[in-house]
Amino acid sequence: MIKRQRLGRKEDEVAGYTIKHLDELEHPWPKWRLARKSLGLTSFGMNVTDLQPGEQIPEHDETERDHEEVFFVLRGSPSIVIGGQRHAAPEGTFVRLDPEPARTVVNDGTEPAQVLIISAPRQSGYEPRDWA
Repeated sequence: MIKRQRLGRKEDEVAGYTIKHLDELEHPWPKWRLARKSLGLTSFGMNVTDLQPGEQIPEHDETERDHEEVFFVLRGSPSIVIGGQRHAAPEGTFVRLDPEPARTVVNDGTEPAQVLIISAPRQSGYEPRDWA
């Protein structure tokens, strides 16, 4: 059985970890679930976007913040548009982006799409293990 920590309730706070179900993430706007904020992350960004057919996230780059981004398609078949070029991204697709290219996610499918977006500064100090 998984015990879930629900921040904000003193009796549920546990030092050292946070466990949340997708449905428990802060969801202040229709398209965004705030995973980073809900989990208390401080070393990288992570959010989930829910896109209905025809919706998209704002086109942007991460040059100013020098962030790499990874998009992981959890559900649906959106397109990732990178530098104006459209790429199909069916469920299970990973997309890694340097800070510079302009990018957006467009749900041009007929079903809702859900994408996990992770970002971190390139100079974060992360050092991959040899086997990874």
